[in-house]
Amino acid sequence: MAEAELNGLKVAILVTDGFEQVEMTEPRKALDDAGAITRIVSPRDGRVRAWKFTDWGNDYPVDVRLEHARPDDFDALLLPGGVINPDTLRMQSQAIAFVETFFDDDKPVATICHGPWTLIEAGVVRGRRIASWPSLRTDLLNAGAEWVDQEAVVDGNLVSSRKPDDIPAFNREMIALFNRATRQDERRRAS
Repeated sequence: MAEAELNGLKVAILVTDGFEQVEMTEPRKALDDAGAITRIVSPRDGRVRAWKFTDWGNDYPVDVRLEHARPDDFDALLLPGGVINPDTLRMQSQAIAFVETFFDDDKPVATICHGPWTLIEAGVVRGRRIASWPSLRTDLLNAGAEWVDQEAVVDGNLVSSRKPDDIPAFNREMIALFNRATRQDERRRAS
């Protein structure tokens, strides 16, 4: 799909039990194929369990416990959806602080489906254009965002998408955004 454009870019994938499996596995594969280094960060110990559309899916190893994860160790953040996952994460202060730091440091963030629930809780959606699963529309509007019904939306260093069917467009825009952010960071360091 993509050439090795993200060689060495470190991406945190913040999840807990109940993330939509395809919303983690397909973007992760696209990132890995583009040369990124992806790590599952979770408040769970050992393994996290995916949701696969209508029932429990596969288990995946946790690479870094959230309590030990440092945003400074990552260049970008991926927030998959699923209903259970972001609803659980948004109730955990460590998860919210982790997400906030990526925005405070102007690092790129990608989120899909119900993932923006975590962004709402982090207080980072006001004034942004964001796509999500349609049921989040009112939540996003109430938090000051502009909800957009498009397969992939880029607003500054945030890319968002509506649903699993949009993953090809989401992956394309995510890799392009992460690549631009990486090049900008390299230029800042060189000057």
